[in-house]
Amino acid sequence: MMRLKIINRKNMTDEQGKIFDEAQENGWPVGGPFWAYIRIPELMRQSLKLRECLQEGPLSGRERQIINLVVARHWNAKYPWFAQVRGALIVGLEEKIIQSINQNLQPEFESLREKTVYELAKEMLENQSISDKSFNIAEECLGLNDLIAAVALIGQFGMTCCTANAFKILPPEENIIPLL
Repeated sequence: MMRLKIINRKNMTDEQGKIFDEAQENGWPVGGPFWAYIRIPELMRQSLKLRECLQEGPLSGRERQIINLVVARHWNAKYPWFAQVRGALIVGLEEKIIQSINQNLQPEFESLREKTVYELAKEMLENQSISDKSFNIAEECLGLNDLIAAVALIGQFGMTCCTANAFKILPPEENIIPLL
């Protein structure tokens, strides 16, 4: 059972309502972990800005989805997994890659960049850092700016997963590829 009550739009403060309306108008998420963030409107505003910055950043949609799936799998975060599976399918990530990540198996990637962001996220989450060797491989493959964006995304989406888990935010029943 979810640990927080969803605030209906009519019961929001003016500040909460303003950021909620802005998020809806821009097609940003307002559910899931954002039900927690809305209680602190500036937290919601800044988390949405960071999310938007990383979405518009140098990583491809597929690369971002791979990172997000690895992070959700690591945290066993069911709602974020649900949301990211939908996003992954939209950007054309193959179901076999999604299933491999779900099963904690190394997917087969055709793209070296996709393999690199996968391995970077896995190592970062498992070891709380990356080795010099992995850093050098990632920097050579991605370039420094894309590497920075990948690491930032790992952290940003980790916050989303932690929030979902702490408040027991679960996905709807019609879950395409449930988290194992």
